[in-house]
Amino acid sequence: MQFPLSKIGCLDFFVHSHGFCTLDFRAASSSVSQIHIGESCPAEGDSSLNRMSSDEHHQLPQASNAAGFKSMPTMDVNEQTADEILQNLPALTPNINGELLSNSCHDPAVKEEPTGPVLLARPNICQIQQKHYPAHWSAEAVAEALERGDAFKALFRVNAHNRLEAYCKIDGVQTDVLISGLVDQNRAVEGDTVAIVIDPPSLWTKMKGFNENANHSALIDDRACRPEAVEFARGSSKGKSKLDPVDDYDCSRNYSVSAEKRSYYDNESLVGEIAHLEPTEVSENCYINGYHPSTSHSSRVDYSVSVSDDGNAVEKLSAVVSSFSSKRPTGRVVAVIESSLRRDTVVGFLSVKQSIYSRESNKKESRKNKHRLTALNRGYIMLTPNDPKFTKMTVPVKDLPECIKKRLDSGDATVEMDLVAARIVNWGEESYIPEAHVIHMFGRGSDVEAQIAAILFENSIDPSEFSSEALSCLPHIPWKVPVEELQKRRDLRNLCVFTIDPATATDLDDALSVEGLSDGVFRVGVHIADASYFVLPDTALDIDAQMRSTSVYLLRSKLPMLPSLLSENLCSLNPGADRLAFSIFWDIDPAGEVLDRWIGRTIIKSCCKLSHEHAQEIIDGAFDIHNSISIGNHWPQLHGQFEWLDVIGSVKSLHEISKVLKENRFTRGALSLESPKVDFIFDEDGVPYDSVFSEQQESNFLVEEFMLLANRTAAEVITRAYPTSALLRRHPEPNVRKLKEFEMFCNKHGLHLDISSCDHLHHSLEHIKRELEYDSVLFDILMSYAARPMQLAAYFCSGDFNYANGGWGHYALAIPLYTHFTSPIRRYPDIIVHRTLAATIEAEEMYWKQRMLQKPKGEDAVIRCFTSICVDKDTMESPEAQAALSAAAAKHGVPGTEILTDLAGHCNERKLASRRVKDALHKLCMWNLLEKKEILFSEARVLGLGPKFMSIYILKLAIERRINYDEVEGLKVEWLENTSALVLTQFLNKRSNKRSSPSKFRPLNEVALITDPRDLKLEMDLSEWDDKEDGESQLDGEILKSDVSGIINVEPAVFPLTVRLLSTIPVVLHAVGGDDGPLDIGTRLYISSYL
Repeated sequence: MQFPLSKIGCLDFFVHSHGFCTLDFRAASSSVSQIHIGESCPAEGDSSLNRMSSDEHHQLPQASNAAGFKSMPTMDVNEQTADEILQNLPALTPNINGELLSNSCHDPAVKEEPTGPVLLARPNICQIQQKHYPAHWSAEAVAEALERGDAFKALFRVNAHNRLEAYCKIDGVQTDVLISGLVDQNRAVEGDTVAIVIDPPSLWTKMKGFNENANHSALIDDRACRPEAVEFARGSSKGKSKLDPVDDYDCSRNYSVSAEKRSYYDNESLVGEIAHLEPTEVSENCYINGYHPSTSHSSRVDYSVSVSDDGNAVEKLSAVVSSFSSKRPTGRVVAVIESSLRRDTVVGFLSVKQSIYSRESNKKESRKNKHRLTALNRGYIMLTPNDPKFTKMTVPVKDLPECIKKRLDSGDATVEMDLVAARIVNWGEESYIPEAHVIHMFGRGSDVEAQIAAILFENSIDPSEFSSEALSCLPHIPWKVPVEELQKRRDLRNLCVFTIDPATATDLDDALSVEGLSDGVFRVGVHIADASYFVLPDTALDIDAQMRSTSVYLLRSKLPMLPSLLSENLCSLNPGADRLAFSIFWDIDPAGEVLDRWIGRTIIKSCCKLSHEHAQEIIDGAFDIHNSISIGNHWPQLHGQFEWLDVIGSVKSLHEISKVLKENRFTRGALSLESPKVDFIFDEDGVPYDSVFSEQQESNFLVEEFMLLANRTAAEVITRAYPTSALLRRHPEPNVRKLKEFEMFCNKHGLHLDISSCDHLHHSLEHIKRELEYDSVLFDILMSYAARPMQLAAYFCSGDFNYANGGWGHYALAIPLYTHFTSPIRRYPDIIVHRTLAATIEAEEMYWKQRMLQKPKGEDAVIRCFTSICVDKDTMESPEAQAALSAAAAKHGVPGTEILTDLAGHCNERKLASRRVKDALHKLCMWNLLEKKEILFSEARVLGLGPKFMSIYILKLAIERRINYDEVEGLKVEWLENTSALVLTQFLNKRSNKRSSPSKFRPLNEVALITDPRDLKLEMDLSEWDDKEDGESQLDGEILKSDVSGIINVEPAVFPLTVRLLSTIPVVLHAVGGDDGPLDIGTRLYISSYL
């Protein structure tokens, strides 16, 4: 006789008549799939392996190969998420035979510390090993399916707040494919390149925003087109609200989006915000999420979409998707084509307390049995990744670093407070979660340096110094311009050249000059550091720079792409020093049209280093040239024969020209999206103590316009010279569906938005800005939303067959060709472009010399036949020109199409990694600021509203967060459907009349900071603290530090609190996590109440 105790996720408990328990532990490694206690094996037909359904993060896959066990009724535990279940799994400790045994089999629903060793394992020889996932297709099968159009190659991205949902981006298909459920995801992880099979349209899910009740879906937030983002959240959202911003418009520095500017949502409708993913309709065939409840996984193969007829499979799939515009395609992963780098860079926390107790309990036994100590090393502990896109993982104790083993042996439970680095080593079909190995420890989770090290590791950024081989490639010091370079280059050292950069910049890539010609024409020069002169192809230095691909900027330091001898000295255009440069000159008329241009290698000497603030003072006319005191104390030193009148005149001329160029650019269809940017102010110890909003000034736009023009010019030249091996940068058109949804949102709120073209979009946003002149916060929110339909800009090779039919243009800049040329000190693609330009210029000289020899005496030859504005096509395609270009490309190391395509992909990945680091460090600063302040008061705007939570935009930090108020003790929630309003009321009874487990109710102080109105006088008196260094006070049990900016101007709300869309409400922020989990920003309501 046997009866079930309970069933929780991946554990099935059965008690036999002789008192033993049988456990099916699906979370164990592939080597141990079943766990038994005692020596008896269950009789055939005694067990069932049923799928557990989770309402939050996980949906456990069905074990399809259950070996003939009799189905037994089980207790359904629906109050725990799969994550909670995994967290509560006891530690595994083997006996001397390698068994996983347990001395206790208490009710797992009771959340308490174990009273003895919890689980010990041995292989189960009585049952067939269970497989939770289908086998991956072979490489040959994948290749054949891709060629036939039966499968598609895609990038796998996971919803950060619901791992049951992943999205696959297929190049050429406008809508991402939803991969729902762990079985369909089939062990793919964030960033994998996978092969997927598409379901038939009858199984596709309803698209967000296509609800009949349109008034509840004003703004649809679909982030799937951006690799760094995720979309649609169903179930609970317990991870961090981390969002990466859209890639910038290359040199468009005004396109800056805050790292923390969006949030994710549960499967409920938020008024005015997001219409969420609707569940798949259950038809006569009763398919749910692609599965028929009564059929096996394999039954879906017969129904998958195939476009294997003659023609392009992607184009046909795109046509099918377009014909079902109200649905999102779904599918399943059949193979991992290329593993993500993220598999090797997992960061998280270990759960060791139960393991420590088990080991302590077995120490006595180990004294009696000399084999016990060896057996203790065969157990497993759980790893919880910081990134919510990753599932929990098992870690074999035997493979832990010795330093961790020693701490575990000594019973040091503080191991749980340390961040660890790990990599996934195995995830077999029979293992529900992957197995990982810990590599090393970073330190305490609350330590800023440990967090920075973890962020770099997670993004595969090596903080180590340059290799000795790379450093051996550097020139000797002291260095001066070689004589041969003086002979080959144009000498511009007598030209008034200067730099305009941030005041703290040390790697000065670019400089400017301007000369007045006749008839209002100006000759403008952009001079870029010639890093390619020092970084020669295929050297150790080149390989190192290529691997790094970009400089990474930390809080108050950087990890340079090039050694500091180059990045801050020999390459940097420091004032008063002779420097090698690549220069472009344009003759520009008063209308902003380029009449002529010249490109070549030069030698320059900058006369001064201006900051943006210096340039802005000149533009504003605030610089008093006659005030020698201000010049001496505030302004940089001048070098050479130039005076301040020369510099001031040049800056003013460049400013006027840049305004004309900018106006022309937007007239021709360019787009600008400006969002608020938060900067932090640090104390002398490097700790942030306040935040401020920074805005772009005219001096920023001055530099930007000429950098854009230089990049565009370089792109035109190298593409004409090397049409199949030019490194370019493209920005695809935005997602049309999401752009239309943004248009619907604006129209609903009485704001007209024209999305018919890029320039119409820009001008209508400018009109909205004028309309919202007195509500700048709402406009900032709109600009943040306007960026969401935008796709990432990316490098590509002009010879890549994927872009043979076009798609080269840059949407935001509204130009057909673009590249990166202006920052070779900190971007490797710019070095490649410099080499390609150098090859073009040298080929031009070779061709010209050859033509001079062949021309009859007295006949002129065209000197700039490759780099001028107008180039004769026949000349470029002539055998002589092609031979010269080929020889020059070989000399300067211009990569071929295949190599350049791979290099472009690597540079894209590294650029995204550096952006993720920037965003993570921004969040770390924010967290550190709140940790020091304890709490921070701010006003917030309500962006989305529903019966369970609201989405808010926090004015002080320009981030989005949400507040959950469902099932809170002492809080009554009324959702008024007809008016889309929310009413929150405090009451004395602890709980509402909702039927729910008592354990699910949260205390009120998790949702709101309640203060007694009689204590508000204390808040008004806080201004007196300004003159005190260590003043602090107590408010509702919480310490308020002396630096409490924002408190005095924030009035608390009162109960009952009525909230509507776009309402302004007071909130309080605090730091979450550190030693006890991932960093996050907690948000609560700020309420005054006598109760």
